[in-house]
Amino acid sequence: MQDRVAELITEGYTIVRGFLSPSETADLSAETHRMYQEGLKHHATYRDKNLLFEVLNDPKANRRIVLQAHWTAWLSPLMEQMRRSEKYFAVLEPFLGADIKQISHQVHWKPPGAKYTSYRFHQDARFREGNVKDFSYLRSTVTTGLAIDRQTVENGALRVIPRSHRLGYLGLSDDGPIMVGQTQNEELRRAGLDPSNIVTCEMEPGDLLLWTLFTVHGSAPNVSDYDRRFMINSYVRATDSERGEWAFRDGVSIPLGAEPQICKYEQLRERPGPFYIESDWTEEAKSAGAGNAQP
Repeated sequence: MQDRVAELITEGYTIVRGFLSPSETADLSAETHRMYQEGLKHHATYRDKNLLFEVLNDPKANRRIVLQAHWTAWLSPLMEQMRRSEKYFAVLEPFLGADIKQISHQVHWKPPGAKYTSYRFHQDARFREGNVKDFSYLRSTVTTGLAIDRQTVENGALRVIPRSHRLGYLGLSDDGPIMVGQTQNEELRRAGLDPSNIVTCEMEPGDLLLWTLFTVHGSAPNVSDYDRRFMINSYVRATDSERGEWAFRDGVSIPLGAEPQICKYEQLRERPGPFYIESDWTEEAKSAGAGNAQP
């Protein structure tokens, strides 16, 4: 792991090959499928506290799809155990220490044939509140992406720009949703980035990708005939954040408590849910003048 830590610090990303065994990956794949079916029970995006299923009637696929799910650990014992497993601690501890909180827990789907399967280039600091865009937070957070399916050029594997994390917060894609459109090379150049340096992180099921809060990354659309499922868990050094669910305290795995903690959902206390959210960020919703969330 020391080599992986060195690469993460130097390049802004690194890949741990074979992080999960084939049998562990198969179990995760089956559970991810179960969570997808759980999401399809809802007609639109559904929130209940930190649990969220982003559900969309996709105009190109002509069917209801699940784009992502947040904090399925509240529904799935397997997801709950995995997010704070010994394997994750072994990867995180050299970078974050023994006291670690978790800010995000997401599963992303890129269903074949769907319209909204790309992500504009951005930095994860965009989605953190407070002063975390301050460059001093560079080593406070590690985001991990676990390949559930093969991650290829064709199905929209994550793309990173090496060493971009050294430039601080660049404000890429701050002008709108990151799932509408694609970042143009001119925008990258204006930010001081060379598009020719983009690396596509092709991975096998069970591989784990790590990147920093400031690493510029995005992904192209899925133009294949197979899905691209990817589980994202983002962790923070506990002394650097009042937010988040405990994952490890003094190296000991900590289960979820009785009530969820504020992670990224700001209105957790004022509006815990459950409620539905009619999507208003798509091109179709904007042209139709879609409304806001409905209780």
